[in-house]
Amino acid sequence: MSLFHPPGPALIFDLDGTLADTSPDLLGATNAVLTAQDRPLLDLAHLRHLVGFGARALILQAMQASGTPASEEEMPALVDIFLAHYRAHIADGTRLFPHVAETLESLKAQGARLGVLTNKPQELTDPLLPLLGLDGLFAAVYGAGRKPYTKPDPRIFHDVVADCGGGPAVMIGDSITDLNTARAAGAPCILMSYGFTPVPASELGADIVLDDFAQLPAALAGLALA
Repeated sequence: MSLFHPPGPALIFDLDGTLADTSPDLLGATNAVLTAQDRPLLDLAHLRHLVGFGARALILQAMQASGTPASEEEMPALVDIFLAHYRAHIADGTRLFPHVAETLESLKAQGARLGVLTNKPQELTDPLLPLLGLDGLFAAVYGAGRKPYTKPDPRIFHDVVADCGGGPAVMIGDSITDLNTARAAGAPCILMSYGFTPVPASELGADIVLDDFAQLPAALAGLALA
């Protein structure tokens, strides 16, 4: 029996910290930037609080944390270093969080329409998903650069929902950026407690906070999405 009435809801997922633990490879790229600038390196625990706002913001925060801030003039070269390293090592240490693959497959089989909305650049999101075994699951994939605006601008949420077929939708993420996107778009928001956020997800005010991705179908049923 289907969990959802047709057409099922659009389930819009963040990527980093929600579907996949990308922090090991993001750390490598960030430290490549810091190494090039003769800065002290970051550790994984520190980096996990900086992820979620895009590559440029990550570099700015890492430079600030390791010494003096980067100037606007320095940023293009630093972004190039980051992207070159990350492209070459995009899935060396990245892994799906537990129960993600089977839960997504089950939700799609039950009639949900799945999309990805991330502030990771589109040029990096597109090759990463197949390497994680997630190709073919999503009706739409939106990364930074696909539109001139990014999360938390509600327009990009509405764009990805429209590409998934419209109708009721929910944002599923791990951070204040995902929550603010959902609130601006007038959509419910489910956050994962294990993700990348300096403030615990339980304190952000989402509709539902989950500790395990396998809990998602029951949570969605509780939202009574059409």
